[in-house]
Amino acid sequence: MSKSNIEPVRTEPALDEDESLEVIRSRILSDITEGIMLISFNGFIMYCNAKAAKILGIPEKEMVGHSFASLFFGKPENDEFSQAVIDSIYDRERPHDNILTYTNNGNSLTLRMKTSFYIDGNERKGIIAVFSDVTEFMELRDEVKSMKKIQALNDKLELRNKLLSETFGRFLSDEIVKKLLDTPDGLKLGGVKRTLTILMSDLRGFTALSERMDAGDLIKLLNHYLEEMTVAIQKYGGTIIEFIGDGILAIYGAPDYFEDHASRAVAAAVEMQSRMPDVNKWNEKKGYPPLEMGIGINTGEVIVGNIGSEKRTKYGVAGAAVNLCGRIESYTTGGQILIPPSTRDSISDELEISKEITVYPKGSTGELLLSQVTGIGGSYDVRFVHESKTPVALAKPAPVCFYRLDGKHKIDGVLFGGITAVANDRAVFSTDTKLELLDNIQIEAGGDLYCKVLKDMPEGYLIQYTGIPAGYWEWIEKYNEFT
Repeated sequence: MSKSNIEPVRTEPALDEDESLEVIRSRILSDITEGIMLISFNGFIMYCNAKAAKILGIPEKEMVGHSFASLFFGKPENDEFSQAVIDSIYDRERPHDNILTYTNNGNSLTLRMKTSFYIDGNERKGIIAVFSDVTEFMELRDEVKSMKKIQALNDKLELRNKLLSETFGRFLSDEIVKKLLDTPDGLKLGGVKRTLTILMSDLRGFTALSERMDAGDLIKLLNHYLEEMTVAIQKYGGTIIEFIGDGILAIYGAPDYFEDHASRAVAAAVEMQSRMPDVNKWNEKKGYPPLEMGIGINTGEVIVGNIGSEKRTKYGVAGAAVNLCGRIESYTTGGQILIPPSTRDSISDELEISKEITVYPKGSTGELLLSQVTGIGGSYDVRFVHESKTPVALAKPAPVCFYRLDGKHKIDGVLFGGITAVANDRAVFSTDTKLELLDNIQIEAGGDLYCKVLKDMPEGYLIQYTGIPAGYWEWIEKYNEFT
């Protein structure tokens, strides 16, 4: 398959379901010819499409996230437009329909604007303003032909407004919303069985990170990271089902089906990892800590469709293949992509495999061979490099207490060991306690140091950091001048 056969997919980000303004900012209806703005009841512009920016003469990036007042109140020539919007915000009982004038760079326009409410569940969160330039129509309004055009435009505005009101707040992905708009029965509950590929990603040590970061800075860090990952996911036709904190659940092969859904998922995962160095450069400039991400992928049969109730619906997936994908993701360390045979066998493109590991997932019988992917060839031709330095021996071992973890819970009580060598993202750990490959442990070392066991060696266990406390390196310096 050539690159030209990969259908172009819009790559704007979609964020957390609870943050509807970020969802709408992804231009899920950018193909609509009317101008669209969504304004919260506190006066902030949460979304506008390209047509709205053109009509109003203000770039999208200068409107989204800014207050309506700061952009429009200082322009007396557009007081009529500003007043109509403010009236719609403060009158929370009914929609509004206005014909008004607007001045864009000295040009006087006549706009037809209809507003309704943006509803999330049963709660009104803001207004949706749908407007169009009817200057030409109004100049010819005495002619029958022009009036017919105006009536057609009114009908179109009402339809768009109804679709927006019924759809926003219920679905996350732009592909899903477009599918719903194209299919009259798209809002009905129900699902189908389909073989597709599931992708799950998660940041390593994010829970510990969230406990020591300012809430505002944490959200900025998380939103930037999710935005970058969303671009990579959607580039290859992925549908984001949901964000769970720092975790992402996406699928390939629904609602639009691709024969090469497994290849697309792996290509997206590789690009996600390749974007992490730039994400961390951005974090460094902001004074934020670096991030590491693990990705698990699985291919199998699932139930996919609209799940929930008539009042609250989610496009989702369910089934054993989804659960197994979560297990696979839990085995990853920072910078890893792991895939099972079901995914590897579904890919005809050349894969770059750095190593293989055998695991025994909970809930399954027997072993599972996982392949660590670093690249995919063919029409995708993407790869990444995750550098790990060789641990350097400390001048003297650093004695520690530690715990084995089951999920986030400590088991077996306090245990004892020592760190004997360290590197930027891993260490050598000595203990008399028997540890298994991919065990998760928490070490008391300048704070809570979270690690995953990578290898059993003669000198101890090679462990990968999954969450580094702020005081770790200062604590290590007591045992060595390592930096």
